[in-house]
Parts: sequence; C-alpha cells; structure tokens
Amino acid sequence: MGDREVGQTVILQRLLDRIKAGDEIARDLLLEHTCERLRRLVRVQLRGFPRVKRWDQTDDVLNDVMMRMAAALKTVPLGAPREFFALCGTQIRRQLIDLKRRYDGPEGMGRHHRTDIGTGAGETSGCEVVEGTDDTYDPAQLALWTEFHEQVEKLPDEEREVFNLRWYEGMSVEETAEVLKISTRSVGRRWLDARIKLGRFLQGKSPAKP
Repeated sequence: MGDREVGQTVILQRLLDRIKAGDEIARDLLLEHTCERLRRLVRVQLRGFPRVKRWDQTDDVLNDVMMRMAAALKTVPLGAPREFFALCGTQIRRQLIDLKRRYDGPEGMGRHHRTDIGTGAGETSGCEVVEGTDDTYDPAQLALWTEFHEQVEKLPDEEREVFNLRWYEGMSVEETAEVLKISTRSVGRRWLDARIKLGRFLQGKSPAKP
C-alpha cells in the first residue's frame, strides 16, 4: 500500500476513535475527509448504470450517498477503517439499486425514454432522448444489474468485505490485504470465491467491471 493510502487509513482510524468516544464533530469531519473518495467511487459505479446516469449525475448521487452515510454513522458502530469501507460500499450500492428501480422500473421515467450512451469519456457523455417504445425497457438488464448488487449483500462476510474493497473501492490485492490485515493469498482466495458465487448466480452473465 502506498504512503498516501497508509496516511488516509491512519486519519480514518483517528476519526473513528473520536466518534467512538462520543465526538459528534468527528462524524462530520469523517464525511468531509472522505467526500472526494466517495465522489470517485460513485463516478466509477455510476458508469454501470447508464439509465440512472440519464437522470442523475455524480454529485446528485453523491449527495444522497452522503445523507445515507450520515444517518448510518449515527447508528452503526465502526471500530476500524475496514468497517468504514464496507459501509461506504453498502450505501453506494443500495443508493444505485434504489435509483435503478425508480427510473428504470415499469412506472419509472426511464421506462418512457431511450438513453443512448456516447463513447466519449467524462461526465457529459452525449445522450439522445426520444419517446420510448416497447423495446427501450430491458427488464433482463434491469434484473441483471439490480440482482448482481443485491447478491453482493448476500456473500459471506469475509468474501463481501474483499469484494467491496476490490470492486467498489478499486483497491489492489496488496492494499486490500493491508486494510484487512490478512495475507495477499487470502485476499486472492476470497476474491475468487466471491466472483465464482456471483458468476454462478448470474449463470455466466456477470457484468464486466466498469
């Protein structure tokens, strides 16, 4: 793990210790400190939800995720950075699932529009919005992405923890091992087991990482 990542982990631990000791200001400092990190994670994961991106951009989703995190931090006891990272992954995942259902469900706004995702990079990728037809709503794709993220929630704790850090946080094997205080071999084994289980559930149609 690089010096910067180690430094971030140390800061997170100090803030979590302050929260545990009853320092409410530390809760706000923690969210402020991790805001940019959460923005990056939201941006990466939002790419896998093009129909959600049609209606909400990164900062829109980030605002909702921050509200979820603020509420969760008041009730969920966190003792270590690994627990905080797991909470971040969970809240981002749940927010995107909720938005997917809201916009792309049978009664959602996305049901009556077609979104064509441009090939250019960046937040302002072009999209064409026209009146929808029956084939603009893809229930199979909706179910695929929604159920994929829901199944992550059902993974065994050790596998879900590794999957959160590798998939949602984008950490390397070495960084994941450092955060979880386990060997890189254990990380590799849990990562593989998680992917196998998710792949079996999706019958070999697991969506590629954005």
